[in-house]
Amino acid sequence: MKNQEECICALATPAGGAIGIIRLSGNDAITLTDKIFQSANGKSLEEAKPYTLHYGEIKDKDGNTIDDVLVSVFRAPHSYTGENSTEISCHGSRYILQQVLHRFTEVGCRQAEPGEYTRRAYLNGKMDLSQAEAVADLIASTNKATHKMALSQLKGHFSNELSLLREKLLKMTSLLELELDFSDHEELEFADRSELQALAEEINDKITTLAHSFETGNALKQGVAVAIVGKTNVGKSTLLNRLLHEEKAIVSDIHGTTRDVIEDTTLIDGITFRFIDTAGIRKTDDVVENIGIERTFQKMEEAKIVIWLLDEQPSASEIEEMKLKNQGKKLLVVFNKMDKLAFDKFTHSCGSDSSESESPLFISARTGENVSSLEQALVKTADLPEITENDVIITSARHYEALLRAHDSLSRVLESMEMGMSGDIIAEDLKMVLEELGEITGGHISSQETLNNIFKHFCIGK
Repeated sequence: MKNQEECICALATPAGGAIGIIRLSGNDAITLTDKIFQSANGKSLEEAKPYTLHYGEIKDKDGNTIDDVLVSVFRAPHSYTGENSTEISCHGSRYILQQVLHRFTEVGCRQAEPGEYTRRAYLNGKMDLSQAEAVADLIASTNKATHKMALSQLKGHFSNELSLLREKLLKMTSLLELELDFSDHEELEFADRSELQALAEEINDKITTLAHSFETGNALKQGVAVAIVGKTNVGKSTLLNRLLHEEKAIVSDIHGTTRDVIEDTTLIDGITFRFIDTAGIRKTDDVVENIGIERTFQKMEEAKIVIWLLDEQPSASEIEEMKLKNQGKKLLVVFNKMDKLAFDKFTHSCGSDSSESESPLFISARTGENVSSLEQALVKTADLPEITENDVIITSARHYEALLRAHDSLSRVLESMEMGMSGDIIAEDLKMVLEELGEITGGHISSQETLNNIFKHFCIGK
């Protein structure tokens, strides 16, 4: 990471639109903007009040006008980064924006790194680390649910939950450590053990609930994984194209056309589904096709929902094999080509069991007939809860792993208490819980590698 004291600049909007915004942040942001900006009223930005907007011109080094602009002024600590900041609204021409950025580098700014504005906001105490990560999630949100989850985290709902847990743990840890100061009086116990056990169980339950929400959060954020499987030439690629509303996969009457996995996402009723078109399952001597078939079985493992696409009644052995490979998964049995074939003779015995599958659906992927019914069945089968802005849902693998580690440490606390261990051993495990929870919000993060890994995925300008 480069010098935190340097003034940084970056384009905050995509080039080529009607308006382009360039952001500056740093102690000298207002001073450096003043060097290349000439206000229409002749006043210096150094005199400007915070949260004010100023019209004028950006000049090149020879005094020629580059563009008419509006400059917004923000003064520390009341800005996004907690530093002096300006935002210059220019016309969206790529040439103009490049020239303005070049002028800022000429007078002493440097180009910002990805996520550096939000990183500075975190380092300056404007938000904790989980809120900083929510900024990237908010920008990347693709549906109503992911927007609400990111907004909830950005507003600090998750941070507040963790803060309450840590506050209770810290009080109990302090009492245990106080006992150590009076270790020569073994009869003294400042931390009531029954109260400590009740607290540990309460917090453990809360951590477990948060950790369990990760499955839902991950599905909403990454998309519900749906594998489309079946024999060759049953119409898997045609169905994928129909669901995605575009020609994503090659469609052919030749058996074994799809030899590798094809994935893409689409929204159905506000839920993101990640569809996976797989190689057709059949016995073949083709080495490449066999690799694709092996990947088909791997994707079935990863998927939450499996669409078993058929164009004929499967044999009893095929039904048993499909049940075996999809234990614990949601299996949708779908008969394709209803525009060409008669299905009166087909039974309803293809599901994994009555609790995990509906009756078979009959569709035509080619004409689109009944595909809307399949889409509604997918929404019902996904069974995702309605998310409100106040719900705390875990979407980050980093947060999830920290919660699991905290859960393990709390489990050791409860085991130590059952075994009648001394307060110093219990206190050490409680400290570990505090550290793991602190890792999420950044209260105890010192590793630059961790911070770099988080912010490298941000866009430049944020």
